Amino acid sequence: MPEPTHENPGVSVVIATHDRDRTLARAVRSVWEQNYSGELDLVVVVDDGRDPADVEVPGPDDPARQRLRVVANDRASGVAGARNTGLGLARHDLVATCDDDDVWLPGRLLAQVARLRAEPDLLAVGGSVRVVRGDVHVVRRAPQERVLLQDLLDSRVMELAPSAMLYRRRPLALAGAWDETLPGGYAEDYDLLLRLARTGPLGLVPDVVADIHWNGGSYFFSRWRTNAAALTQLLERFPEYAASPRGRARISGQIAFAHAAVGDRRGARRWMRRAWTDHRREPRVPLTALVLAGVSAGRIQAALQARGRGV
Repeated sequence: MPEPTHENPGVSVVIATHDRDRTLARAVRSVWEQNYSGELDLVVVVDDGRDPADVEVPGPDDPARQRLRVVANDRASGVAGARNTGLGLARHDLVATCDDDDVWLPGRLLAQVARLRAEPDLLAVGGSVRVVRGDVHVVRRAPQERVLLQDLLDSRVMELAPSAMLYRRRPLALAGAWDETLPGGYAEDYDLLLRLARTGPLGLVPDVVADIHWNGGSYFFSRWRTNAAALTQLLERFPEYAASPRGRARISGQIAFAHAAVGDRRGARRWMRRAWTDHRREPRVPLTALVLAGVSAGRIQAALQARGRGV
């Protein structure tokens, strides 16, 4: 293979997959179709117990500079363990991730590598994304160029989505990579971003870098009890939320909604009060009230996702 240069450094790509061969093939193809001249080392990590040899994915378009490995997850079951398995096999100093049901746009790596080269202090970079739900496409534009810890406390900054992220490998590893202990692996990407942002800034490019597919097939779709447990743990892990009442209200509102979705009215009301105390206009409080009044949580979630939003 040609040696990476300063202008086009090699990039390791990690895709964790679980029983999604059709969309996995689409995701892998979008990696090979990048208009990026550097080396691409793709590691597909299988997290469903299958023999990696039985997983069929498209081979490289340019074997001289593109490499494919399909391996089994050898860490904790789940997306965090699978990504950490891939990270352990990464050959390059830049590491990109993609979910197995999402798609990169061709110019993604070119734009993001250029940004990391231009600003050496950035630990990672995301970008604008296009949320796809059936025939509805909603572009979520990057709201700013740089993201600090306070920004991530105040808002999830969805444009720092897993399928849009390019990391510097060393800061990623020093931050502890993806936490395999969060309940159900939920919010593992947001947890990582918060830990990274404790040590330095993150960036966003204005380009649309990925299609994020929301078709109700997410592993976390409507797993309300798990979601509530993970988000509760998140608030406990980051005392910095004391400096962001609005951000804390957002998380409390999500927890309230999850409790309401499983019929825990007492828990829902308790978290509604916490959210309302921190931020009187937290929108998840009235959404939770709708669920308590009998409106389906799944129906509300689907309506939000159709607009490119989540609970």
